[in-house]
Amino acid sequence: MSPSRPFTRSRTDRVLAGVMGGIAQRFGWNSTLLRVIYVIVSIASAAFPGILVYLILWLLMPEE
Repeated sequence: MSPSRPFTRSRTDRVLAGVMGGIAQRFGWNSTLLRVIYVIVSIASAAFPGILVYLILWLLMPEE
């Protein structure tokens, strides 16, 4: 069992701060698809404050 990689913001796969790129790299997902899903969920759900969550992750996740 390999040790898990920490959550870090991506330096290479970024649109704003690299948060979604870092999460996609961590799990081996497609970053574009993750961004699209995140935006759709953020817009469709009043209970999910997408911008606030993104800003918090930007502040808490270290850059790789």
